[in-house]
Amino acid sequence: MDCFENISKTQNKPKNLENELTQLKQSLPKELWFNGTPMYLYQGFWAPKLDSILAFQNHFQAHDTDVFITSSRKTGTTWLKSLVYAICNRQNHPPSESPLLCHNPHELVPQLESTIYTKSEFPDLCKGKCPRLFGTHVPYQALPTSIKVSKCKIIYIFRNPLDTMISSWKFYQNVSDNKTLKPEMLDLYADMFCDGKMPFSPFEDHVSGYWKKSLEIPEKVLFVKYEDLKDGPVTELKRMADFLQCPFTTEEEETGLIDDIVNLCSFEKLKQVSEPNKSAKVYSTIQNDGFYRKGVVGDWVNFMSPSMAERFNTIMAKKFSGSGFMLP
Repeated sequence: MDCFENISKTQNKPKNLENELTQLKQSLPKELWFNGTPMYLYQGFWAPKLDSILAFQNHFQAHDTDVFITSSRKTGTTWLKSLVYAICNRQNHPPSESPLLCHNPHELVPQLESTIYTKSEFPDLCKGKCPRLFGTHVPYQALPTSIKVSKCKIIYIFRNPLDTMISSWKFYQNVSDNKTLKPEMLDLYADMFCDGKMPFSPFEDHVSGYWKKSLEIPEKVLFVKYEDLKDGPVTELKRMADFLQCPFTTEEEETGLIDDIVNLCSFEKLKQVSEPNKSAKVYSTIQNDGFYRKGVVGDWVNFMSPSMAERFNTIMAKKFSGSGFMLP
């Protein structure tokens, strides 16, 4: 399995660093999430697990060959991780023998701030094969400097905010420690989403940061829309492979390799793989099959009122005005 298994155990922080972290937290606005843990307004976004994010920012050293799957939560992260993994590893692991057939994509493409740096402030990442694949929800402006100045590749996935909000609302109800979030709290949850008081939010700022960089440095940042992946997965896979500088050959296209990857990473296949491993957990608070609900476009209409949708659309239209970005 091409994942990062050699992650050292948590080390104790020097007393002076603990004091500095405590002082920083005391100086920042704070909101409690549904699991009772604080989020801090840090560098323009609401940061959960601030200790891990700071460790990631301060100590991660990017390689020029690294690939980062970036996103807001519940925008298609799991799907994108599987696709990028399959594209980058197709020589050693063809679809019929892929580790994706027995492992969750989050195992193969670990999340930096919520997996790697929660276990150690100084993880050993030397065992990762080239290219190293990582995921993060951290906004562009808060990424470590080494990522910004290196020649690494960043792929960002966007999803319509209406579907994103409903997907995250459903997802968090299945997270075991979010005991105060109830199904009848949709209006409150929507208010929080619109106000930007969600992990790694405001959503529209998160999107804008990566969108602008995809225009400024297109050779480094690729912006992908969830809806485009659903409508034309073959076209989008070819675009990603070209961006990653490992384009599909004519022979690969003719033998149906791209279609095989699309099928391997389809919602139905990933969900099927998760079925025998329902009790397995990448994260301690949710089972692996909890990452798969419907995976459809437009499901928000089954939950949101017209007035709630209108509020969302007004906020997003105002925020993205003049940016050249069009909502799907």
